[in-house]
Amino acid sequence: MRTIGRTGIITISIVAALVLLGGTCVSTYNRLVRLDQATAAQWAQVENAYQRRADLIPNLVETVKGAANFERDTIVAVTQARSRVGQLAAPKSEAEFKAHQEAQDQLGGALSRLLVVAEAYPTLTATQGFRDLQAQLEGTENRITVERMRYNEAARDYATARNSFPTSIVAGMFGGKFGEHPYFAAKAGSDQPPKVKF
Repeated sequence: MRTIGRTGIITISIVAALVLLGGTCVSTYNRLVRLDQATAAQWAQVENAYQRRADLIPNLVETVKGAANFERDTIVAVTQARSRVGQLAAPKSEAEFKAHQEAQDQLGGALSRLLVVAEAYPTLTATQGFRDLQAQLEGTENRITVERMRYNEAARDYATARNSFPTSIVAGMFGGKFGEHPYFAAKAGSDQPPKVKF
C-alpha cells in the first residue's frame, strides 16, 4: 500500500477547504435569493392591497357624485391622486420607493377627506351602497397596513442576513444583485397626536 505523502495531504486539505468554501458560498447565495424573493413577494402583496383600494375608488366616487351639490374639488383630488398612483411603476430605488409611498399617502389622505366631507350629507351616508363601499375601503386600508408591516418584516430579515458576516462578503461578490429593500416609514409629523376640536 502506498502512503500519502506530505504534498498529497496538503493537496487534499486545500481541495477539501475549497469544496467547503464553495458549498458555503452556494448555500449563502441561495439563502439570499430566497430572502430577496420573499421580500419581492411581500411587496407584491402590498401592491395587491393598493390595487384593491384603487379598484374601489371609482365606485366610491360614482356613489358620492350622486349626492346633490357635493364638493367637486374633493372628488377631483381623489381622482387625480388615483391617477398619479396608477402611473407609478414598481420602485427600484429608495428614491422611487419614497415617491411611491408619498403618492399612496396622498391618495389615502384624499380618500380620508372624501369620507369626512361625505359625513355632511346624511342622505349619502344613509345609503347602503355608500356604507358598503366605506366598510370595504376601511377593510382595505387595514389590509394595506398589515401588508406593509409584513413587507417591513421581510425586508428586515433580508437586510439582517445580507449585512451579517460572512453573508455580506457573498452579497458583495455579486454587486448590485442583492441591493437594499427600503422600509415603509410613518409620514412626517405622525408622531404628534391629532388636535381634536369640537
